[in-house]
Order: sequence, then structure tokens, then C-alpha cells
Amino acid sequence: MSPIMRARLDRFKQNKLGFGCFILFMLIFGISLLAEIIANDKPILVKYDQHYYVPIVHRYAETTFGGVFETEADYKDPVVKQLIESKGWMLWPMIRYSYQTPNFELAEPVPSPPTKQNWLGTDDQGRDVLARILYGLRVSLLFGLALTVCASVIGIIIGAIQGYYGGWVDLIGQRILEVWGGLPMLFMVMILVSMFSPSIYWLFLIMLLFGWPTLVGLMRAEFLKARHLDYVRAARSLGVKDATIMFRHILPNAMSSTLSQLPFMLTANITALTALDFLGYGLPPDAASLGELLLQGKNNLNAPWLALSGFLSLALVLSLLIYIGEATRDAFDPRRN
Repeated sequence: MSPIMRARLDRFKQNKLGFGCFILFMLIFGISLLAEIIANDKPILVKYDQHYYVPIVHRYAETTFGGVFETEADYKDPVVKQLIESKGWMLWPMIRYSYQTPNFELAEPVPSPPTKQNWLGTDDQGRDVLARILYGLRVSLLFGLALTVCASVIGIIIGAIQGYYGGWVDLIGQRILEVWGGLPMLFMVMILVSMFSPSIYWLFLIMLLFGWPTLVGLMRAEFLKARHLDYVRAARSLGVKDATIMFRHILPNAMSSTLSQLPFMLTANITALTALDFLGYGLPPDAASLGELLLQGKNNLNAPWLALSGFLSLALVLSLLIYIGEATRDAFDPRRN
């Protein structure tokens, strides 16, 4: 690691608010990745007749545990539970519901308020709200991270080509960006998504189609500034290939300004996904989604725990990302090198 990068990381760690938000964000992200272990309608581990089974990973027929049906075992069925406990035991997750599991033992009509079984209540289909938040956070964060990385790669490449070559390449590229940037992204995504069957892959490609220009201008400016520097001219005079100069010599020096924008891009992508889910143009209906939870809160004003749970979860994650972005921007400020 170079001394400059080490100094930037030290400045980031000295920002107590930003560094604390980074640790908390990574903790939330790690918990969301373990959603199946924390919230599931299947046991984590089953011991039966001196053998161990992992239902959250593999499907086991009821006959495996001495039942009569060849279908997958329902571990909440009293008969299956009695069969397993007669020759072993089950280790259950902290929350015994998955994001699609309805609670059939509710004493109140859905959506039901928080109870000992459902800590944040249930939605209008009897599904556990806390489980849906855990799975929804994972989907939102992974989707946003993947979209941010792919859009950044495309934007960096296009911006680097524009800034390095300049001239007609830069002129034509800028005109295309002006036209593309003038399109209303949210409305265009809604129109295109409605033309295809709901799919997370189609949604990702369509949002990537409108998300890549974010870093083009910033990277273009860095390459326009660097292409006339002495070390670039020396490399050209020695016959070094343009691609080598661009991505081995100029790009590492231009990445500092780019890295400081990634948390803000991630925030924008998560917000856009939530907005599309809220409007009904986002993820498939069977997917866990924070936007869908907010929509249920709007449609069920008599159940305030739905709107509050979705809003507070989203507000917490976005606030953490904003503070992380500000700390990163201060740490990578070239005036402080």
C-alpha cells in the first residue's frame, strides 16, 4: 500500500462518525447475509437417529424422519416434530419464519401487531415483518452493490476514453451523454420494466442502462488533466500502448475522486430500487422488498408498524451510507495529500 493511500485510510479512521457508521453498516450487511440462519421456517440443524441433517441447505422428505409422505418435511407439523424429537433434536433459528412464511396461529386478523412470536408484527398476508426486513435489506444491498460496481466500471472506461483521446471522441461522447442524461431515468425504467415479465435480471440491466453515466464526467475530467502531464508524455515517447498508459498509469491516480463517490452511488441505487418497488415496477412480487413493505404501510394505515419498520430500516441504511460517503470524500480530498 502506498504512503498516500495509507494516509487516506488513516484520515478515514480518524473521522469517528464516518468510521463508526462504516462498522455499523458492515455489521448490518453481515447480518443480512446470514438471513437464512437468523430467520427461517426450517431448522438450522437436525439430529435424527445418530445422523445430522441441514434443512436450510438441503431438502429432506418426510420419510427421512420416519414419516409416510415423500414430499418435503414440514418441520412445524406436530407429527414431524414428534418423530424427530423421539430420536433426536432440532436447532431452530432465532426467528422461526422466512420472508414468505405466513403465521397460521395468529389470534388477530392480519396485519397483526407486534407479539412475542412476531417481534415487528405481520403484514397483510400474515408474514413476519422482521424476516422480510432482513431478506429485503440483503436484496437491496446486494442489488445496489452489484449495480454500483458494474455502472462504475462502464462509466470509468467511457470517461477514460473520452478524456484521454479528447477531440472528436470527446465531443461526440459529450453530445451523447447530454441526450442520454436528459432522459427521465425513473419514468424510462418504469416503461421498459413494464414491457417484460418481472425479473431481477431485467431490472438490473435496465437500471444499469441508465446508471453508467454517473462517473463519466468525473473520470473524463481527471484524464483530460492527466493526459498532458510529463509522465504520460514520456510514456508515449517510449512507445507505451495507450491502454497501458490509461489503465496502469493514469487510472490509479484518478481513482481517489471516484472512490469517494461510490457510497453516494450506492445510496441512489438503493433509493431507486425502493421507489420502483413501492410503485410496483421493481422486483417480482414474491421477492422480499423494503419498497413493498412501505407500500403495505400506505395501504394499511391502521397498522403503523408496517410503515415505521420499513421507513426506519431504509432511513438507517441510507443515513449510514451518507456519513460513510462524506468521510470518504474528506479522506480522499487531494488538497489534503
